Amino acid sequence: MKYLHTMVRVRDIDASLRFYCEGLGLREVRRMDNAQGKFTLVFLAAPGSPEAEVELTWNWGSTEDYGGARNFGHLAFQVENIYATCQRLMDMGYVINRPPRDGHMAFVRSPDLISIELLQDGHLPPQEPWASMPNTGQW
Repeated sequence: MKYLHTMVRVRDIDASLRFYCEGLGLREVRRMDNAQGKFTLVFLAAPGSPEAEVELTWNWGSTEDYGGARNFGHLAFQVENIYATCQRLMDMGYVINRPPRDGHMAFVRSPDLISIELLQDGHLPPQEPWASMPNTGQW
């Protein structure tokens, strides 16, 4: 058996690509536009694990409400510097729902409310403003 990918439905492909690629650092591996089916599939992978992909599925013109996405759980990514990653995401306008107070774990939500867990490769010492930053919303 081989793990292939996780599929996530998205409402706005450009907003999602900005989050996953510019914010998290994933790279687009391949894309398929299906005019007849009116959908686009974009496959993304982290540089350190190209075989484990996230598939973004965008149904053109869909107004479907995907809800709070709490039934899914979360995607988890290991990062080289959790503070730098969280700062980059904050600078892009994303809310860090569970700040990395311990230098190891944080949570943020994608534009489609998918919960993303960020895990530090190892541990960093606690740093401000993260150490005293409260949780925000659900994660």
